[in-house]
Amino acid sequence: MRVVITDPNLLPLRDELEALLPKTELVWLPDELLDALKTADVLVGPAFTEEMAAAAPNLKLVQVAGAGTDRVTTSVVPVANTYHHEDSIAEYIVWALIALRRELPQADAALRTNHWRSPVYDPALPQPETLAGAKVGFLGFGHIGRATWRVLQAFGAQAQAVTASGQADGLRAGDTSQLSRMLEESNALVVSAPLTEATRGIIGAAELEQLGADGVLVNVARGPLVQEQALYDALRSHTIRGAALDVWYSYPSGGDQAQPAEAPFGQLDNVLLTPHLSGITRQTFRGRIHDIAANITTLAAGNELRNLVRL
Repeated sequence: MRVVITDPNLLPLRDELEALLPKTELVWLPDELLDALKTADVLVGPAFTEEMAAAAPNLKLVQVAGAGTDRVTTSVVPVANTYHHEDSIAEYIVWALIALRRELPQADAALRTNHWRSPVYDPALPQPETLAGAKVGFLGFGHIGRATWRVLQAFGAQAQAVTASGQADGLRAGDTSQLSRMLEESNALVVSAPLTEATRGIIGAAELEQLGADGVLVNVARGPLVQEQALYDALRSHTIRGAALDVWYSYPSGGDQAQPAEAPFGQLDNVLLTPHLSGITRQTFRGRIHDIAANITTLAAGNELRNLVRL
């Protein structure tokens, strides 16, 4: 079996992946991808196009090394994905909620200029609340939402969710018609829904105003679920208290340099900016290579594939 791997995120675990696989010819990050696909049985990578499909007559599986399949634009070959990022992302979300609600980035920046930004030294500053006072609204409640809620329960937080189906295991939930109500009743919003035509731009100026001046937003889904200019305006005007943004509106096309948004979020002091790294841990990718190896082994044995995605 010949496997072409185009995902560079797997390189740090190359030896572990190769040890898990049956007798397999692996082609890592080929310079001429279309040529490499001519005799490939499996493609492991984030993207699969019509052009790639036409070059790969023997391909039996496209294995995405992550959850997102938005860069797979043809379904002529079975497509599978994998997760294992939810615990790492839950850890990020909890960190972000604590930092935003207690305004820790502002305190850090102030002390670097010898300003002690604390209610102890400035009585005009309100005393912040712990996560026990958090009323979290989840927009989407899949792997990430469930993992995050397991952690938040230990802090005594409250939560509810809005999902496409109107259901969420163990939580009060409603469909998207209940979004306004949830925002009115929440002081934290975790955006973890998939990006679809129905969810694109679902959070705009009106929704951010409903979240309110004590509200914080954490987006670990896809940038365009939240309207860019509306979010920037809400942060700049303190319509909401703050936001943690790990997903963006534009990405590098090569290398590590790119402006993530047209709006100058980096000029604001009430936003945490991270380069889509909430799920990027060794634990995440170790779990993923086990899923990848299991599916390739299953394919070689002629058994039923796992985690197949309906595009």
